[in-house]
Amino acid sequence: MKARRRIITKSAKKAEGATLRHAHRFLVKRWDNVRGVRRRILTWMIGVALLIVIVGVQMLWFQRSYLQMAPVSGGTYAEAMQGPIETLNPLYATSDAELAASRLVFSSLYNYDTTGHLSADLARSMQIDESNKVYTITMKPNARWHDGRPVTAKDVVFTVGLMKNSAVRSVMNASWKDIEAEAASDFSVKFTLPAAYAAFPQALTFSVLPEHVLKEIEPRLLRQNSFSTSPVGSGPFQFRLSQAINDVDKRKVIHLAANQNYYGHKPKLDRFQLHIYGKMDDIGTALRTGEVGSAADISSDIARGIDTTRYTVRSKPINSGVYAIINTTQPMLADVAVRKALQLATDTASVRQSLYGNPPELELPFVSGQLTGSDIPSRPAYNISQARETLDAAGWIPGADGVRKKGDQSLRLRVVTRKNSDYEKSLELISGQWRKIGVAIEKQVVDPTAVDQSFTQTVLQPRNYDVLIDELYIGGDPDVFAYWHSRGLLNFANYSNITSDDALVSGRSRPNAELRSLKYKAFAKQWIEDVPAIGLYQSTMIYAQNKQLGSITNDEKIISPAERYADVQYWTAETGNVYKTP
Repeated sequence: MKARRRIITKSAKKAEGATLRHAHRFLVKRWDNVRGVRRRILTWMIGVALLIVIVGVQMLWFQRSYLQMAPVSGGTYAEAMQGPIETLNPLYATSDAELAASRLVFSSLYNYDTTGHLSADLARSMQIDESNKVYTITMKPNARWHDGRPVTAKDVVFTVGLMKNSAVRSVMNASWKDIEAEAASDFSVKFTLPAAYAAFPQALTFSVLPEHVLKEIEPRLLRQNSFSTSPVGSGPFQFRLSQAINDVDKRKVIHLAANQNYYGHKPKLDRFQLHIYGKMDDIGTALRTGEVGSAADISSDIARGIDTTRYTVRSKPINSGVYAIINTTQPMLADVAVRKALQLATDTASVRQSLYGNPPELELPFVSGQLTGSDIPSRPAYNISQARETLDAAGWIPGADGVRKKGDQSLRLRVVTRKNSDYEKSLELISGQWRKIGVAIEKQVVDPTAVDQSFTQTVLQPRNYDVLIDELYIGGDPDVFAYWHSRGLLNFANYSNITSDDALVSGRSRPNAELRSLKYKAFAKQWIEDVPAIGLYQSTMIYAQNKQLGSITNDEKIISPAERYADVQYWTAETGNVYKTP
């Protein structure tokens, strides 16, 4: 060991001596030479530095030319809605929030695309027989439930059976009770109708439920089953958990995760959150604080207060309309002259201008575009002088107090609406307009969320109003039989006319689109003449979203608020650098 240490020490000293000799020879003795060329060295170093800077700038410049900030996959999309949301079982979904959850979690045979037309979802093709009463739907074979089991024709037949079963108490029972469904094969379903019904494809947008999960549950117990709070679907997102934030305000968050095995385009989002609020004001607060990145179907008052530097606010027309529905069986309103006077005295333009986004005009029992061709009827223009003359001719004479009378009967109307800022504003405006022609108005606003008030039971079912201001959902097809036929279940005007009834029946049974349009034009002409209602404006869905999010676009057409997820697979919540498309 001592010998090795001596060898190592000797070698180290030799290395040290050599290093010193080289340093003295090549640095110390030549330092004067370096001083002589220091200017050239400095110039060379500066040149190299400039070259490095130029190369860096060039790389950054070229990078910007082929990269751009754009939406990327991943992240969580948090959307706010007003509740309630009491169930996640689509058989019982009634509120917009419940219907929205159903669209995200469950699939349908058909749904609406971004152009507002029916598009195949689980379905692959449709065949209709010569009688127009038998529809055969062929399904896609690659759809899977969130638990991995295949979606088959038996699931569709099972779902129809649940909708028809009175013990289930489904909200779709009345629509499906006379329709038969059978599995023609593993991926083929045959529907048999009692009569030809041209709008039947629109009914195929119902959510399909899993037979293997629900078949052992008693129908009468289905609503209380855990499936209603923890469902298994086949849609683009699957249920993770339901988080109750505040029971008093019914504040909830429904957490969903992307369905990695979705048969359509796999969602770009990793997660989707539905934030449910009890009050519209709470949604406005959530947008201001950034608790959510978007909000659907918000009120005009909330929309006006949104910071447009952070959020994009879109007012999207939907296939619904707000009407002043006239109870034609009330003594004074049974006189068509009174109804025509109200029609002439209603300035709908001022109503629309007072609302956020100036919603589209609505003259007919259909929305714009549902009637095609020429000779589409239109209602008489606003004319208050003619309205007064019409009442004069009908024997309604202005009294000393300005209210018209006929004999000992005063022209007094009770106008009812539900609590909604737009409806209430419409009520104020048309009440003022009708008072100008000598009509006394009693206004009533009903809060449907109040514990002691049920709008359906206290107002709609007994037809407890002279005039009702409310929204009617029209949908993707112009079949409005339920609202305006004398036997329609939702005929809130108690309207009855033989010509209108015949046109409505013929229109819904004709498969030819042109013939249907002719029948509906005939109905619309009679409807305008009889004035069972006055169209105030086409409904809109106001949607706010953070400018960093990608979801609803300007050119997208939406049938109803729940149908806004037509291309939810392509929605995004994050942005990043991506290569430009050449």
